[in-house]
Amino acid sequence: MTLLILPYSMMVRELTGIELPVPFGLDPDIFMFLLTTPVVLYGGWMFYVDAIHAIKNLTPNLAVLVTISVLSAYIFSVGATFFFNAETFYEAATMLMIFILGGHWLDLRARGSASAAIRTLLELSPPMARVIRDDKEVEVSTAEVKVGDIVVVRPGDRIPVDGIVIEGESSVNEAMVTGESMPVHKAPESEVIGATINQTGSFKFKATKVGADTALAQIVQLVAAAQASKPPAQVLADRAAVWLTMAAIIFGPLTFIIWYFFVNESLVFAFTLAVTVVVIACPDALGLATPMAIQVATTMTARQGVLFKSAVALEDSARLQAVIFDKTGTLTRGEPDVTDVVTAPEITESELITVTASVEQGSEHPIARAVLQRATGIALPAVSKFESITGQGVKAQVEGRTILIGNLSLMEDQKIAMENMKVRAEELGNEGKTVIYIARDSRLIGLIAVADAPRPTSRETVQKLKSLGIESIMLTGDNWDTARRITTDLGIEKLFAEVRPAQKADKVKEIQQEGKLVAMVGDGINDAPALVQADVGIAIGAGTDVALESADVVLMHSDPLDVIKVIAISKATRRKMIENLWYAAGYNIIAFPIAGGVLYPSIGLLLRPEIAAFTMAGSTVLVTINALMLNRIKLD
Repeated sequence: MTLLILPYSMMVRELTGIELPVPFGLDPDIFMFLLTTPVVLYGGWMFYVDAIHAIKNLTPNLAVLVTISVLSAYIFSVGATFFFNAETFYEAATMLMIFILGGHWLDLRARGSASAAIRTLLELSPPMARVIRDDKEVEVSTAEVKVGDIVVVRPGDRIPVDGIVIEGESSVNEAMVTGESMPVHKAPESEVIGATINQTGSFKFKATKVGADTALAQIVQLVAAAQASKPPAQVLADRAAVWLTMAAIIFGPLTFIIWYFFVNESLVFAFTLAVTVVVIACPDALGLATPMAIQVATTMTARQGVLFKSAVALEDSARLQAVIFDKTGTLTRGEPDVTDVVTAPEITESELITVTASVEQGSEHPIARAVLQRATGIALPAVSKFESITGQGVKAQVEGRTILIGNLSLMEDQKIAMENMKVRAEELGNEGKTVIYIARDSRLIGLIAVADAPRPTSRETVQKLKSLGIESIMLTGDNWDTARRITTDLGIEKLFAEVRPAQKADKVKEIQQEGKLVAMVGDGINDAPALVQADVGIAIGAGTDVALESADVVLMHSDPLDVIKVIAISKATRRKMIENLWYAAGYNIIAFPIAGGVLYPSIGLLLRPEIAAFTMAGSTVLVTINALMLNRIKLD
């Protein structure tokens, strides 16, 4: 309808010099009135209703501006058509409505595309599930699965809800939830996450979380909460938008009064400028400046396993000056790993590992698992006459030879000579490592040291933080020797050791009192008080504890290097927020006086309402595109 109106408008006729015949021999103004009325009444109805509510609540908003600008142009044109002689503005009313609706459509489309990944994730849950009811396997809808139900999963199935495996083994692809690219082995007592894909075997699990309590549903809730929250920049933008709306409501009529009553311009001229002022003041782009950046950023990071629980944390992470890391489970794996192997002169490392792993196979002790992990791929000989020596170690026969594995006390009781390894054993012990002694046929053949080893990416994380000018600090309840070993390996200069959980928040406060903006990275459980005290609390976990109340950010991958992702996306998002605020506010600041006709006396420059509407829509599109550019940031 707007396209049909434009050829008959005064502006287009003056520009083209073409006078088109009007259908049915109607007067051009009558024809435009018939086409404009449904556009204004139907297209703008939601704005008018919203404006009524805003006026009742004394909270002027964009809808009030739209209502004033569109209806004033329309009502004036209706009066000029039927009651008095003047130029009509039907094309201004319809173009303004088209551009405003177009801007909102672009906004909704952008928000929709920004959240598409989250919606897709939510839709990954299978519609049906196999459960055991009355000792029979039946198929029910996923919504009917209850906590405590036994669920059957076959190869290729999507897991319907969260639970714990009770029977069977398999490999599960959890990439769509945790971002972990490698399939994860599942056995009895392993946790499974809803919406992940079973690959090889079949298993049964007991449902522990269903519906809104599942990890997947909580991820969606966290992202939604982050997108709905307002950072300081948005609060500032909202205030500016309210003031801009008030300015338009005041200066629109004031512009008309000045030009009509004091400058003695025509009614049409004064009214044109008044409508233009109201149109140009629409703070549409200003309102979009920060929400669009937040929408895009939180969705992009969620796809990569980083969940922001608030927009404030998203903005504050860009200004961090210190990051405090918990040790166990954050910078380290949280389980023993073989760090040193010391052998007697005639013994090879491979031989020592083979002998030790042979005796330890089948054991569930964490140290035994560490040795067996080191022996992966090695053929292990059979073991006989296995004997456990309480508090000291084990004794067994391997290939007909007697093997002793245990602590120093075992070696002393069995009268095993330490030879030249005693000093090395003490050195390893002083580094905070647990030393295992291995003897064969009453002779010491080697030492194996195990410790909670750093994660592969921990050192790189510290180096990258240092390159960003951000201080890394380690906080742990472990003894100073163990803690110093980790900080030395990783290059961390500041350390708090032997700190009880209740004291951790005090240590965070101590750094804050130095005037620094501090992030705390921990497991979100023992470190809860410190996470709350920090300016930005970051919980590191495997993706199932995403509802931690204490943290502002959740790292799904259990990878400390994701802290760099948090800072990188925060800096990029904050930059986009500032750019968008300048684009939006700058446009309004420059265009406002031009719309009021300030330049008309000197250079004859005037803005018509329809041109103002077009440029306003342009600023909205610019802000939207600039926010979507965040998707181009590489966070690998």
